[in-house]
Amino acid sequence: MTAPEPAAHGREPHAAGLGSRLNWLRAGVLGANDGIVSVAGLVVGVAGATVERIPVLTAGVAGLVAGAVSMALGEYVSVSSQRDTELAQLATERRELAETPEDELAELAAIYRAKGLSTATAHTVAMELTAHNAFAAHVEAELKIDPDELTSPLQAAGASALAFTLGALLPLIAILLPPTGWRVPVTVAVVLVALALAGAVSARIGGSAVHRAVLRVVVGGALGLAVTYGIGHLIGGAVG
Repeated sequence: MTAPEPAAHGREPHAAGLGSRLNWLRAGVLGANDGIVSVAGLVVGVAGATVERIPVLTAGVAGLVAGAVSMALGEYVSVSSQRDTELAQLATERRELAETPEDELAELAAIYRAKGLSTATAHTVAMELTAHNAFAAHVEAELKIDPDELTSPLQAAGASALAFTLGALLPLIAILLPPTGWRVPVTVAVVLVALALAGAVSARIGGSAVHRAVLRVVVGGALGLAVTYGIGHLIGGAVG
């Protein structure tokens, strides 16, 4: 008599790699948030100093490009370092399994004993996992690394740059399209709505309170825009 198949749990995220995808989504939201805030502060500050479109456009495009490049380079370096560390750990684990398999078996059993299994059960589990795929068993239990899902530095850099660019385009478009007298109010409104949406998505992903996250980003964004506009207005008046 065969054992019944486990019932599907529609509300439980058991799919492999779900945590990794959520981390990518969270990183994308944060990258877009950075693009919105940094470029919005830049163009609103310049708009406070001058009513000319060209300086605002120039500053906005420069901020977008510089920010996207900076985000991409930072993510590439960070992920490359993480990947190098993970590859070194995987190589060490392969070497240890080849040179001291008995010690590695004992180590794996000890890990499962620490999780609450009895000595006999932990040893049995370690033996069976080792017989099936020793490397995969040790990598999962000891390193918490999936060798098939190592993050690509180039993909991470591209995703970070894209997220920043998409976020930065919102304030840039918002400040260029309206008439002169409406530029700053429209940009502020668009930015605050975008920040509220980004805060809500980030909170949903992280499982935290949505209203608190939205309040934080909206108040912080409003203060930042007010400061940059005020500084731009003061400098523009002093120079003018």
